[in-house]
Amino acid sequence: MKMVLIGAGSGSFGRGQIADMLQCKDLVGRGITLSLVDTNEAALTKMTRVAERMRSYTGSDIAIEATTDRREALPGADYVVVAVTVRRWELWEQDFRVPLSYGFRHVLGENGGPGAVFHALRNLELVIPICRDVEALCPKARLLNFTNPEARILHAIRTLTTVDGYGFCHGVFTAIETLARYLDRPAEQLDIVSAGMNHFYCILQCLDRQTNEDLLPRAIELAARETSPHLQLFAHFARVYDTFVFPSDDHIGEYVSFAHEFCGTQWPYGLEKQKLNPTDTPGPDPLQEYVDGERPADDADVLSPSGESVVPIICDIELDRGRNHPAVNVLNDAGLIDNLPRDGVVEVPCRTDSGGIHPVEVGSIPRAIETFLRPQFEIIRLVTEAYRTSCRKPLLQALVLDPVVDSIGRAEKMLDEMLKLQSEFLPSFS
Repeated sequence: MKMVLIGAGSGSFGRGQIADMLQCKDLVGRGITLSLVDTNEAALTKMTRVAERMRSYTGSDIAIEATTDRREALPGADYVVVAVTVRRWELWEQDFRVPLSYGFRHVLGENGGPGAVFHALRNLELVIPICRDVEALCPKARLLNFTNPEARILHAIRTLTTVDGYGFCHGVFTAIETLARYLDRPAEQLDIVSAGMNHFYCILQCLDRQTNEDLLPRAIELAARETSPHLQLFAHFARVYDTFVFPSDDHIGEYVSFAHEFCGTQWPYGLEKQKLNPTDTPGPDPLQEYVDGERPADDADVLSPSGESVVPIICDIELDRGRNHPAVNVLNDAGLIDNLPRDGVVEVPCRTDSGGIHPVEVGSIPRAIETFLRPQFEIIRLVTEAYRTSCRKPLLQALVLDPVVDSIGRAEKMLDEMLKLQSEFLPSFS
């Protein structure tokens, strides 16, 4: 089995996936190759050295390769794991601040709202060429995507290419942990079903596995009483709509028009949120310290698991385990959520075995959540169409449909500015 990790130079994504792979005892003795790919040669070299030291410590027999050219790595791949971006922080800040300067009070500016249009387009410029190489060099490989905006990127993958693509996000585990805390029960004692769109989904079922007691009404009641200032939008949905949505205000807030009332209009990662000290100096790089031997081989921070489900899912497929997982992003073409569009990407539970990844039908989601989500599916369709056709008009249509956009004139001016400002990173549009 061969796994190709594209974006491996990332200190968070790459490290976590490598740690998961090299510490997985179930993959020992199976002749596995892990191929690390990144266009940043310095970052790739460092992460390769981290992987080699991890491998030596864990005793894993997984072979490690590294290359800056993905076309060298892809032939023979069974799994292609992708997490890529370009100039993440600087461009993300533009995604947030430019729409705000035109009066569009959005939140976060990453996966929803006006900023997500440009975030998606930049990353499609990276991901779709990867998919074309997968089509040519390893057409039977499964592509497991972490690149955001997840629903938008995966929609384009499944609509514009023949790649067998799936999307993953660890957010659902936060919802599960929150339910366990509210209900004062171990998470493994809860039988939970969630569904919706990535970063905006709701709990449909929460049962006690031992007694079969329905615990969801109690969880919603407790959510409605939440006092944390960072969870008041979450609490609002519990109080007003009797739903337990993903409990992170800045994620839910990207998809609704009134989130700024709870989250404000400051960029969470901007200087306005940081207290500056003239004596501050950059902290040490833990991965470089690990490479240099300044940290022990068993350093808990470097070896800590990623918290993602990709390596367990790969094990389930390779070992025919037949296990359940709480969330995967897939096309809704089989009507997995029956009251959402079938040409959109949804997040639902799945079961994994030697036959692959099998998403689970969950029925309907609550009417209120459906109503909030439906415009997002059309926005995503228009962004994919704009990318496919290199046409500017669907981009404007997508922006004007966004719930925080209240002026077509300002939206058009903002679009023109962003297309010029980020022209080196975006497709060309006519």
